[in-house]
Amino acid sequence: MRILALLAVLSTSATSAFAEEPSGCDKFKWPIERDRAALTAPDRTKLASGAEQAVVPSSAITLGLVTPAEAKLPSPPERAPKDGTFAGFTSIKAVPKAGLYTISLSSGAWVDLVQDGHFLRPVAFSGATDCDGIRKTMKYELSEKPVVLQISGARNNSLSISILPAQ
Repeated sequence: MRILALLAVLSTSATSAFAEEPSGCDKFKWPIERDRAALTAPDRTKLASGAEQAVVPSSAITLGLVTPAEAKLPSPPERAPKDGTFAGFTSIKAVPKAGLYTISLSSGAWVDLVQDGHFLRPVAFSGATDCDGIRKTMKYELSEKPVVLQISGARNNSLSISILPAQ
């Protein structure tokens, strides 16, 4: 019986350890300095949820978020938002050049990228806690078509986002 109890404790501890995200700026899978600088720059453009942009912004934006019901996301998020969280979106009319782009967020939230009516899957993902200015970063392959960036499950009512060509 003691062995079963010990195994139960060990399996719970192992599960918790695997579920924890890395901590610290040096734990990201690729260099984040450029993205982090963009996310913390004082000249970020402030946008309300639903704002339309002509092209991919050259610097980071701060997107205002509202309750999921108020956000009226163009596509239902792939992950249902929790109660008490915020959501929002911005549409971009043109991606100037097809290729790999890095999308980074200042704090935790769910990202849905929709292009040509389809949810895009990230090519790569990295995240870490305890790194001022950046929480997660993803790489997406984008074509030269319009794209909608949807945010949901955010704890705060605004979020800084950078969309930069991958290095």
